[in-house]
Amino acid sequence: MGDHYKTRMSGIYIHIPFCKQACYYCNFHFSTSVAKQGAMVESLLQEITLQKDYLARAPVHTIYFGGGTPSLLQAEELQALLSQLRATFPVDVDAEITLEANPDDLNIEKLSMLKAAGINRLSIGIQSFHEEDLTWMNRAHNSRQALECIQQAQELGFHNITIDLIYGGPTLTDEGWQQNVQQAIALGIPHLSCYALTVEPGTALDHFIKKKKMAATDPDKAAHHFEMLMEMLGAAGYEHYEISNFALPGWHSRHNSSYWQGKTYLGLGPSAHSFNGHSRQWNIANNAQYMQSIKAGKVPFEIESLTTAMQFNEYIMTALRTSAGANLEWVAEKFGAPLATQLVAHSQPFITAQHMERVGDTLRLTRAGRLFADGIAAELFI
Repeated sequence: MGDHYKTRMSGIYIHIPFCKQACYYCNFHFSTSVAKQGAMVESLLQEITLQKDYLARAPVHTIYFGGGTPSLLQAEELQALLSQLRATFPVDVDAEITLEANPDDLNIEKLSMLKAAGINRLSIGIQSFHEEDLTWMNRAHNSRQALECIQQAQELGFHNITIDLIYGGPTLTDEGWQQNVQQAIALGIPHLSCYALTVEPGTALDHFIKKKKMAATDPDKAAHHFEMLMEMLGAAGYEHYEISNFALPGWHSRHNSSYWQGKTYLGLGPSAHSFNGHSRQWNIANNAQYMQSIKAGKVPFEIESLTTAMQFNEYIMTALRTSAGANLEWVAEKFGAPLATQLVAHSQPFITAQHMERVGDTLRLTRAGRLFADGIAAELFI
């Protein structure tokens, strides 16, 4: 039974909207000017207080600094934010506290500072260990820094490390992708998030491809790289617990798992999203307007109440991406028995095609089905 869906635990996400330079493929909200970084941290501290009741005193078991590039924060800024969060919310003593970092920001001094501030999990944006890929993506770090920052973090006692890798790009050969994955395994990294290179509208990459300055992405190449990835990490003992996420046993991301399990979370900072089980809200994606509004004592957000259909569709979309799959008993309890029956009926063609399987009360994707996850989920929506 999907009891974990009812556990009163929550997470907090903090969006740090600054980057040194823009990666060509990125469509997240950020600014390359860090002139207002101090003022932004002041606004975040204020928003923490303004949102103190949002989680209804549910214990906070994960805190996640995302962005942008949170590793641009100073030691004092990070400590101030964590102190304020602990003073305002019931944060678990052993909460998982993750900080996204870029290799070029990480050195022994910075890593020691992060550890002292209370960061116990690092999410490092490696993307590739090959120079030509990093240059093509317009990353701020080089291949030497990619390797060194991981080794230094491990030496300093950071065991809970996840890295991002991107596959399917025009500069990445099959051999190069194999080397990237083997390098991660050899380093003993317990968690990997691996993404196919996608062309998001409005990004520099989108512009370059339209202007024929760069080659378009190849979906067949990406699918082949994904199959190589599943094969290699499976053989190395990693659990493929969500479409893009692989972990050694016991090293799943607690924060991201909460999203996929429909738990409540609070998002702080410009463009950050929050979810309380009934509605979703998102802060304005404009740094100046965000800070102005917070200064006036008002969180600038838009909100939507989630209809039963929206909640069901969201559950199907996220549950099918995970190895846990969709729990029919929980669907019946939350949405009614007729919807659970309908879900089983609509899943039948995919089960016949061996893209899904039913195990007891659970519907989940097979390995072959993972290549079509989003399409299958869309077919099961109401």
